[in-house]
Amino acid sequence: MGSTEIIASDKTGTLTQNKMTVEQTYYDGELHPAKAGVDSDSQLLRVMSFANDTNRQDDGTLLGDPTETALVAFAQQHDFDYQDELSKTPRVAEVPFDSERKLMSTIHDLGNGQYLVATKGAPDELLRVSSAIDRDGRVRDLTASDRDDILGINHQLATQALRVLGMAYRIMDRIPDDVNATLIEHQLIFAGLVAMIDPERPEVRQSVAEAKRAGIRPLMITGDHRDTAQAISERLGIITPGDDHAVITGRELDQISDEDFAHTVQDYSVYARVAPEHKVRIVNAWQGQGKVVAMTGDGVNDAPALKAADIGIAMGVTGTEVAKGASDMILADDNFSTIVDAVRAGRKVFANITKSIQYLLSANLGEVLTLFMMTMIGWDILAPVHILWINLVTDTLPAIALGVEHTEPGIMQQQPRGRNSSFLSGGVGSAIIWQGLLEGALTLGVYWLAITFPVHTGYAAMHADALTMAYVTLGLIQLFHAFNVKSLHGSLFTMHVWNNRAFNWAIGVAALALAVTVVVPGFNSLFHVTTLNALQWGMVAGAGILMILVVEIVKFFQRRVLKVKI
Repeated sequence: MGSTEIIASDKTGTLTQNKMTVEQTYYDGELHPAKAGVDSDSQLLRVMSFANDTNRQDDGTLLGDPTETALVAFAQQHDFDYQDELSKTPRVAEVPFDSERKLMSTIHDLGNGQYLVATKGAPDELLRVSSAIDRDGRVRDLTASDRDDILGINHQLATQALRVLGMAYRIMDRIPDDVNATLIEHQLIFAGLVAMIDPERPEVRQSVAEAKRAGIRPLMITGDHRDTAQAISERLGIITPGDDHAVITGRELDQISDEDFAHTVQDYSVYARVAPEHKVRIVNAWQGQGKVVAMTGDGVNDAPALKAADIGIAMGVTGTEVAKGASDMILADDNFSTIVDAVRAGRKVFANITKSIQYLLSANLGEVLTLFMMTMIGWDILAPVHILWINLVTDTLPAIALGVEHTEPGIMQQQPRGRNSSFLSGGVGSAIIWQGLLEGALTLGVYWLAITFPVHTGYAAMHADALTMAYVTLGLIQLFHAFNVKSLHGSLFTMHVWNNRAFNWAIGVAALALAVTVVVPGFNSLFHVTTLNALQWGMVAGAGILMILVVEIVKFFQRRVLKVKI
């Protein structure tokens, strides 16, 4: 998640609240607000209630798809008792919703040898199979002017971020043996439009902005009309107002070859009227650009796209078990903002692992360099017990504590690390090398000072002091260096250094364990060290402070001269 570069998100329930309410209706050639009265005998109310899979519980609660429950709730508010009507006009067959047709039809027995077909769906698709219109209770032919008027109203409503559904019906004398869309959904009588709103989640606009600052491109995928999709995406900040070219429909996508789409995929941020199979093409096109893609989905047909994406994200509330099984992550609250939170957490985990690796490898490189150079020069080298004790007290608790560091303030202002990054990318590898060399150089420098300006006379005493100081210096500068790696490029002096309680305890325990071997009587002979005086301790502490100062100077140079971003 931390390397995500593209978040392709469904609209309903993820970017919006998935709480549909009817705002306006269009029938008899006029727009009406939701609160306006509707005749309970209206075919508009009948169709929206019959072409519907909502169930009403004994306590009156409506269960089903939020869009469908909103339609039933609206009908009930206008004195249409859909359960009573269904008991009189029972459903005998249906043509389920299909993402290609974008229509749903149910067939009901009128009890007089005739059958009612109730169809709801996308207005533009509905008009393709309609030949008549119900206007003021009379049915007449649907003219080209009627179609233009209806499409104009649909566009007007859609640009207000309203989801618009069309309602139509027809009367049949018999039910065909093979109930399918071709035989049922034709020569329909247009009844009207219903415009609903699914409010955006209030926190999503901020999360979209945060994702963009983090170098992540949010995409919106929806089955809504193009104008609705564009209006909502503009309100959420996914695209800039008036950016029509950033929106593409599933029908337009079908007319583009995979090769052409691979070259133009960066032009589009909103996909309207899409089918689940289009999601796979979107994933493949962005992956062809080398991007790390996270894709959301909830339906059975979304499984191929969830599998193809680098991070498949299933909806935990509305998602099917098939979608959850095909995904890498389940979104418990179906909220886009939680995806952005997961990206932040992923970046934090990766950064903390990187810090631990940087700390361990630079510390061990310093040890290797110290032993190698002391051997080459002919100095007394550190005993195995010294190296083992340093590794025990400095390479365990501090390294583990770095793994639970708090999130760095600027982590969501950094660009995604990309598909080919590693724990040594972004300057970590070079930092390990030069910081390891610095640790070794400081340790050797303290040893040289100890033998050049000895406190005690005599070869044995002089080298014993020098060896002790080298041992303490090597351990102490590693603890000082642990503070350096809290941020790869950020200054230690601008951070909340003591905000990690586990780190504070780790450094304290490690420092105490190191000091015990020198200052507590009885440990001297066990560790082959001598007791140091104040001057010698000052030299050792100075080396530790110098470790921090040199690293800070290099970081300052990287930020100001090389323009490295924190």
